[in-house]
Amino acid sequence: MRPFTTVVNSIFVLTGVLLSATPVGAATNAGVRKLENIILYDDARFYSAFPSIVQRPNGELLVAFRRAPERRSFDPSGITHTDANSYLVLVRSTDLGKTWSREPELIFAHPFGGSQDPCMVQLRDGSLLCSSYVWAPLPRSAIEKLKQPVARAGNFAFLGGYLMRSRDAGRSWTGPIVPPPCQSDPTLDIFGRPLPAYNRGAMCEGSDGRLYWVVAASSTNSPSRTGTHLLISTDQGDTWNYSCPVAVDPKIDFNETSLYETPKGDLVAFLRSEKFNDHTCIARSTNRGRSFEWQDAGFQGHPHHALRLPDQRVLLVYGYRHAPFGIRARVLDPECTNAASAEEIILRDDGGDGDLGYPWATMVSHDRVLVVYYFNRANGTRHIAGTYLQIL
Repeated sequence: MRPFTTVVNSIFVLTGVLLSATPVGAATNAGVRKLENIILYDDARFYSAFPSIVQRPNGELLVAFRRAPERRSFDPSGITHTDANSYLVLVRSTDLGKTWSREPELIFAHPFGGSQDPCMVQLRDGSLLCSSYVWAPLPRSAIEKLKQPVARAGNFAFLGGYLMRSRDAGRSWTGPIVPPPCQSDPTLDIFGRPLPAYNRGAMCEGSDGRLYWVVAASSTNSPSRTGTHLLISTDQGDTWNYSCPVAVDPKIDFNETSLYETPKGDLVAFLRSEKFNDHTCIARSTNRGRSFEWQDAGFQGHPHHALRLPDQRVLLVYGYRHAPFGIRARVLDPECTNAASAEEIILRDDGGDGDLGYPWATMVSHDRVLVVYYFNRANGTRHIAGTYLQIL
């Protein structure tokens, strides 16, 4: 939760605006051509971040994101990723992303604190499931009196994860659905209860009808270590059961993870690592989630989202939080076996600093992809942007 302290730029709400970055129309040998960049949502009053996107059966696009006040406009101490007024919202497009609804619709405002990272997925029955997690603002004196161990970030205490569900294209939501704590996680919430499972990243509805979700959990608190674990639901996310570790290591932390099922039925997890030079790691299960083996993918970037293309190849998109800051991608083979050798594609390299990324992708036509992410120019207001790609 790093603060950012430069003065905010004046940026007005724009939709569908072409931006300058990597040359538009530049062809690559990697199987995609960049077409253009757009802005989906930008308002100088709000820090907007962490989007996810789905396309409805009728072609409508929904983008969920976290919106909080742009506090630099009245608070010189800066901004962080914890905010009591951080809510889950969405915008819509009925013309394949050319224009977007101007005023976001509320998905959920948590009664105890600020929510983060709405990870929205569409299930085969057309319903939407959105996972998130929440930080509760408390005076430091109150946090210090809580039963331990409690995860903290400044004057915020962590409450763990929850899920929301919509059966009417995101117009109304039910929940929150509170998942069980992850096995062996010693962390407590502010009420002294085991912390509900949480993570940022795409869950996966398998070909067997089960829902697979990779969550993060502390393995020890002294020293602090975080690993990832698999939960499985047989009722579309109402209840969850622990399956197995995905990636746990005594020296490396793993957290934000997106999960993908290959045509052969392997479950492939794309993991963010810490204390490992920001390397992407990949864990694979060949037995329907009963066990995983992880390995270093050999390149930097996080977090990730994997999209199946019409020809079964996989578009892997990820943030790049090193100079030059931006968004990158690779096109993988159908079984995701060539991540290390696949050509890296630079979608954006004009970011103001490392507070950007978290891309999510969807097909918008038979040969077009829209990748959405949050972005900043010259450390200005964080906004929701996107890049169109043509599949070659």
